[in-house]
Amino acid sequence: MRVIAGTARSMPLRTVKGLDTRPTTDKTKETLFNILQPDIPGCRFLDLFSGSGAIAIEALSRGAAHAVLVEQNAQACACIRENLRFTKVIDRAELQKCSVQMALQRLEGQKPFDIIFMDPPYDQGLERQVLEYLAHSTLADEDTVIVTEASLRTDFAYLEALGYRAYKYKKYKTSQHVFLVREKK
Repeated sequence: MRVIAGTARSMPLRTVKGLDTRPTTDKTKETLFNILQPDIPGCRFLDLFSGSGAIAIEALSRGAAHAVLVEQNAQACACIRENLRFTKVIDRAELQKCSVQMALQRLEGQKPFDIIFMDPPYDQGLERQVLEYLAHSTLADEDTVIVTEASLRTDFAYLEALGYRAYKYKKYKTSQHVFLVREKK
């Protein structure tokens, strides 16, 4: 796994050994960032369920002003710290070693993020819990792009009821990215 573009282009990234995380493949990451690229320069980026930190590091490498990475697994946090130092983006990153729910509560009251990315463990309904929280949070507004990575089996029929509009679905072999925004009130 490597950084695709930007200041850390082609730099290899460490991943956590074992099956606790599912690193996003380079091809999938490249597709994701081809879609997000217009919104990246200067943005505030929130990466939930960060794993190795590869998604936030890619955003920082491509010009994001600041990224908050949230991960509760100690091994993954050590990996993230090493990757942030190695790619020389650590000065624009903040790592929170805690659950996503705790991090969201800690961050509450800050200005909205420009992009929120989440890649929770598949098929546990965690993306819905986060979206329910963000529907009434200061961390996201109508201009925030929210991207959820999920298994192809994940049903997002509830989005409209929570006040979201999905504007793009990108499907891969076993997963999908759902791009959404909160509807204007």
